[in-house]
Amino acid sequence: MLCGVIDLAELVRNAHPDRLWMEAANHAYETLCEFMNVLNTHVGLYEVLKAVLSDPSIVKTLSPEAYQTALIFWRDFEKSAIDLPPSQRQKFVSLSSDILSLGRQFLENANTPRPPTSVKASELAGLKDKGMGVRLQLQARFTQKDLQIYPGSLQAQMIMRSAPEEEPRRRIYLAANSSTPGQIEVLDALLRKRAELAQLIGRPSYAHLTLDDKMAKTPENVNNFLEALMDHTRPFARRALHTLAHRKQEHHGLSSLPIVQAWDRDFYCPPDPPAPPIPLPPLTLGTVFMGLSRLFKHLYGVSLRPAESAPGETWHADVHKLEVVDEDQGIIGWVYADLFARRNKASGAAHYTVRCSRRADDDDEAGDLILEGEEHRIQESQSFEAVKRHRLPKQDGVYQLPLVVLLTEVARPTISKGPTILEWHEVLTLFHEMGHAMHSMLGRTEYQNVSGTRCATDFVELPSILMEHFLNSPDVLSLFDADSTTALRQTANHHHDPCHSIDTYSQILLAALDQVYHSTAVLTPSFDSTAELANLHNARGLIPYLPGTSFQTQFGHLFGYGATYYSYLFDRAIASRVWTKIFSKDPLSRETGNKYRHEVLQYGGGKDPWVMVGKLLGSPELGEGNADAMREVGRWRIEDEVGVMGRH
Repeated sequence: MLCGVIDLAELVRNAHPDRLWMEAANHAYETLCEFMNVLNTHVGLYEVLKAVLSDPSIVKTLSPEAYQTALIFWRDFEKSAIDLPPSQRQKFVSLSSDILSLGRQFLENANTPRPPTSVKASELAGLKDKGMGVRLQLQARFTQKDLQIYPGSLQAQMIMRSAPEEEPRRRIYLAANSSTPGQIEVLDALLRKRAELAQLIGRPSYAHLTLDDKMAKTPENVNNFLEALMDHTRPFARRALHTLAHRKQEHHGLSSLPIVQAWDRDFYCPPDPPAPPIPLPPLTLGTVFMGLSRLFKHLYGVSLRPAESAPGETWHADVHKLEVVDEDQGIIGWVYADLFARRNKASGAAHYTVRCSRRADDDDEAGDLILEGEEHRIQESQSFEAVKRHRLPKQDGVYQLPLVVLLTEVARPTISKGPTILEWHEVLTLFHEMGHAMHSMLGRTEYQNVSGTRCATDFVELPSILMEHFLNSPDVLSLFDADSTTALRQTANHHHDPCHSIDTYSQILLAALDQVYHSTAVLTPSFDSTAELANLHNARGLIPYLPGTSFQTQFGHLFGYGATYYSYLFDRAIASRVWTKIFSKDPLSRETGNKYRHEVLQYGGGKDPWVMVGKLLGSPELGEGNADAMREVGRWRIEDEVGVMGRH
């Protein structure tokens, strides 16, 4: 019940156009999260759970899913310092409060614009960009002053891609990666407080505390994965840097190969927007959702069907309701799509699980405590809850059906231009988010705590990243074609992008930095986050560290994904392997889709993900989830992704 209200409030505070609704939802969210924290420190609840898990005769009666759910509660209690004496528990509360406050400051600092840098008009001679570049040069000549270029601005991006002179690019790079001493101190304090909190409740480091319920289990296993990933990515990245060094040598007319610096990357290898592997007709939202529905029909016997919303059911006229219909079971859930950009809407793309699937016919409502005078409210609540429950054909029990919301910020259609034509990166985003949605739709578990996307952080992205791989298949892309008369619009992106491997290696370094920042090293008196960044680049990086830079204060994921930034790389590796071994030969196979549905998606977080992945891939040895398994996953990535490097 608590999760249902908290999850709905989380959506409303991010999506509702009315500020009063947003503020009310935010108040409900924060109030109930505080109450949830009270429950996580409830000694009576903890002692009952401890008695259950300490009694082998009871444990053996629990289903695997029930046991997994019990462990989730157990870890929540442990991470809330439930076993500590009062004085230490008070310190835990104080540290938790400090971490939250420092986290907010850190995120504010990460989003604070960096100061501008001066660029002379003479330094912009020979700009490859003849539009904005010419305007900048004219502006400088007219004002007779140096240009003030703000990092991240369109002007800065243009100079990084188009300025033949190296010095303005170097200065913009330096400005973009600068920090004040105060910004660095906020991050260092946050990392120290996290380490202190972990040691207070008996863990060596914050990484140990965070990872014990993830697939990786330990920092050592994460480092094994990252080491294997580095070893297999490094040759490709070095080869790419060699290509850029040749371009730089030719540009400057040098006799020997120069060093490629961080500010050279965009000039010698301008980033290309992603493009489909074959030419496609213009893709509207309707076309893409038609393709998604056809794909799900092939794989799972499930389709998407537009549905009418009742008055007041949605928060904006843009929201479209879709029924998710199984060919055997009928409606199995709902997706609400809020896809167009508007003011005050949360930026980016997101999947909100507003209501999870769960078994609902054994709730024992008759045994609930009803306070005197509250009978009417309880009856109202029970009537409201009953609407969500359905007995599905070919399924034991009554289930609460899932409801999810997709938020994106696609350009709004206009009368003059007609329907919005999606860029390829927007199509990739929709497939990614629908991967999450189908995980929620197809999960069927007893408990909502382990339903669908309620699973380990380093497993939850597997279904969504796998969905992106389907867009590499001509068979899948043919599902977008309503008829054969539509003119082709897009050109395939067949060229090899050498910078992809450089960018991948940079992501691996960030994941390694995240592990360093959440290790025991943080509590040494000499710890310095900038020095650690420099040491990592100089010891394992391929592009030299520029003294005076401190990118770590803009690495916002350090707060929300502390010690788990490796997760996305990890799931990309597994998704690549699953695509190559399971789906690539026949991506529309119902047999393969059902295998994936019934061996992975339906269990959510109710089963050990290593066991699920090992069974799906026919590699039972992965079920151990040990250091060898982590190293093995690190070796998969390059083997399976070299062929698509140019497109992703």
